[in-house]
Amino acid sequence: MANFSISPGVTLNEIDNTFLTGQPVQAGAAIMGPTVRGRVGIPTLCTTYSDYVNIFGDTFESASLVNSFLTTTAAYSYFNNGGTSLLVTRVVSGSYTSATSSIVANEFTSESFSLETLGEGIVMNTGTDGTGGTLTTGTRDNVRWEIATSNTSSGTFTLLVRQGDDRSNKKTILESYNNVNLDPFSTRYVARVIGDQNLSYNSSTQQIEVSGEYPNSSRYIRVKTVNYPTPNYLDANGTAKSEFTGSIPVIGTGSFNGAEGDIKAGALMNENISATNTQGLHPDNYDNAINLLKNKDDYQFNVLFTPGLTSDLHSSKISTILTNTQERGDNLFVLDLVTYGETVTSVISQVGGRDSSYGASYYPWVRMIDPSTGRHIWAPASTVIPGVYANNDRISAPWFAPAGINRGGLNEVMRTQYKLTQANKDNLYEANVNPLATLPRTGVVVFGQKTLQKEASALDRVNVRRLLIELKNFIRQIADTVVFEQNTATTRNSFLARVTPFLETVQQKQGLYAFKVIMDSTNNGPDVIDRNQLIGQVYIQPTRTAEFISIDFILLPTGAEFPA
Repeated sequence: MANFSISPGVTLNEIDNTFLTGQPVQAGAAIMGPTVRGRVGIPTLCTTYSDYVNIFGDTFESASLVNSFLTTTAAYSYFNNGGTSLLVTRVVSGSYTSATSSIVANEFTSESFSLETLGEGIVMNTGTDGTGGTLTTGTRDNVRWEIATSNTSSGTFTLLVRQGDDRSNKKTILESYNNVNLDPFSTRYVARVIGDQNLSYNSSTQQIEVSGEYPNSSRYIRVKTVNYPTPNYLDANGTAKSEFTGSIPVIGTGSFNGAEGDIKAGALMNENISATNTQGLHPDNYDNAINLLKNKDDYQFNVLFTPGLTSDLHSSKISTILTNTQERGDNLFVLDLVTYGETVTSVISQVGGRDSSYGASYYPWVRMIDPSTGRHIWAPASTVIPGVYANNDRISAPWFAPAGINRGGLNEVMRTQYKLTQANKDNLYEANVNPLATLPRTGVVVFGQKTLQKEASALDRVNVRRLLIELKNFIRQIADTVVFEQNTATTRNSFLARVTPFLETVQQKQGLYAFKVIMDSTNNGPDVIDRNQLIGQVYIQPTRTAEFISIDFILLPTGAEFPA
């Protein structure tokens, strides 16, 4: 309600509408699967591969064992080919805890405050790696902390977050927090500056729950507890305050410990994926991540990858993810049909009931260099396809086919598990599986762009499905602003004025042959208006790709004339 003065005049009122509301996390692609460390079951946005490594790690190191996960390899492929934003959801088995560390104060050498890593399960319990090797505690730490400065006169200090395996003479500083203190009334209060919130997934409500008072500004740690001094004086307002001089932390460094996790036997051998073990995880361990990514109001992405899950061994999980993708209607699910060693015949049999324009699959497995370890590994196609999609969108647009020599090259691939014959490629494509072909002088190339839709239509192609995803996502944003507006010609014209230029741009960029948008009195008569409805119709002619090229070589007798 407006405020007025008693006598005539102008009253100026401040209305703050800048409060931030929850916005969906937006990413170009999403990956779910095991990682070395990181928050469990909390979708986290990464913008570079270094960003991914700092948060989720790259390799597990223990004694002579050095191993990584397919999730890491897929993330590398995505960013190495121009990807800019990746939503990563870490999947784990068993019960995981975070690592903690206490910071000692000058006064009485007691704990000043404690920190906790945002990522759980930095270590692996004893097991085997599938070849008889023993998995023990990992040697690569997540991060370490350093109190770089400490000022007893002001009660302030500087806290650094460093890479855990760096050296004192060559520090890798991930974050720096200057002039923080232990005064809860101060704007530089350490918990307020760094953050103290803890995120956890509640499987009952299928929601992420937040505890703690201050949002996390750090991507690696949170303030767990603060033991500030007992108040020993009153300020001018009579408020009890404390002197924060003797309780500030001692200059020095420290590491985090106490993290626990569980990885099953056979964790790190890609070829040994089984019905109950996908890189150390039971397929049921994916349930929380699957449920979290169902809601497009919380997380938005264009394409989803789950390297390690295969249709032949984990059919129900693949089906659930594909169903969720269809219900979301805003992304494409790239799935693997078979495990290591399965033939073309097995692949075709696995397509079976998979019938959806929101899914796509590629074959066969590929030989590549693990970017974390430098070892040669076998990996399913969904491990390298993220790079193809990233490169396609970087140099062209989502409505171009992520295939062929120009956009479908697999530079990271040394060879495929099977060198497909023409008959193999024909059989795969007829079954809606996209072959990875080995071409002379070119290498391994994606040579197909079919979705899993069985019925022949424009939507049985990846480029058209991704075009529709782009159009729907944009137009939905415009339509959301019209909800509860007056159902008049002005509102309808406003909608058209924003949608039409976007479609014209897509047409100019070769996404459409033609289009027409109708939202007027012809489809919004009095009966529609009286039902509180607003109807729009978007007619589009999507561009098609040239996949089947026939060139006739015609020999003419000497002296014959060429056709006009």
